[in-house]
This record gives sequence, structure tokens and C-alpha cells, in this order.
Amino acid sequence: MKPTIPLLLALAAAGAQAAPLAADHPIVGIWRLEVPETACTETYRIRTDGTALVTSAGEVAETTFDIAPQPDANGFYRTVNRIVKDNGKPDCTGQVTKPGHTINTFILFHPSGNQFLMCQAPDRRACIGPLIRVTGDWI
Repeated sequence: MKPTIPLLLALAAAGAQAAPLAADHPIVGIWRLEVPETACTETYRIRTDGTALVTSAGEVAETTFDIAPQPDANGFYRTVNRIVKDNGKPDCTGQVTKPGHTINTFILFHPSGNQFLMCQAPDRRACIGPLIRVTGDWI
């Protein structure tokens, strides 16, 4: 039996939804990155529903955010960040990110839990950061 168009659309929509994160996952919260060699700041608001709001210069993007529930043996959490909405304005590097773009990274937390590095691979050779946890009433 051939699947119908509505079924395919429903499956595609389900695949685009984010998986919820545990409320106590260390990534949940607001994080700021002072972008090196610029006067620009990026802010990541990572929510327990598996979505994130990212601001970077003029860019405002909505993403789905998947992260491993536990780190690997070396302390890295694997992440997959998919852009679902973007306002089309340049980010801190001057780039415009299009919806559908997927970014795979590896997160390494500082023992305090208040900072992390974002790396291209599960090692420290190609990382940016630290991203610093924003606390208090900062919005």
C-alpha cells in the first residue's frame, strides 16, 4: 500500500519537531558569547522544549536543538542544531543563515557548569568560547 500525501506531510512535520530536554540538563538556559576579534555578542536561549532562540548582531534565529543526555567518555555532548526560522540579517561574522541549515557541534562544559566550549569535533583543537551562563533577570 502506498503512503498518502497527508501521511508524508505528517511524518515530515513530526521529524522537524524538537525532542524535549530534561529540565536539569546543563545546557538549558541563556548563554552569551563575546565573538573574538569583534565587538559582537551572540546570545543562545536554550529551552527545555528542545528549541533555541539565537541572536547574533542583526540575526534572530529559531532552532531545534538536540543534545545528548549525557557526555561521552571525554566529557563532550554531541549536538545537532537545525535552523527553522531566520530573519535574513547578517550574524556577527557577516553571514546570513538560511532555514534548514544544520550545525553539528560538541559541547564541553567547565566543571562549574557556568561556561562551555563549542567545538567542531570531540576535542579542543577547533572550539569557540567560552559561552558564559547568564544568570538573574537578564533578558
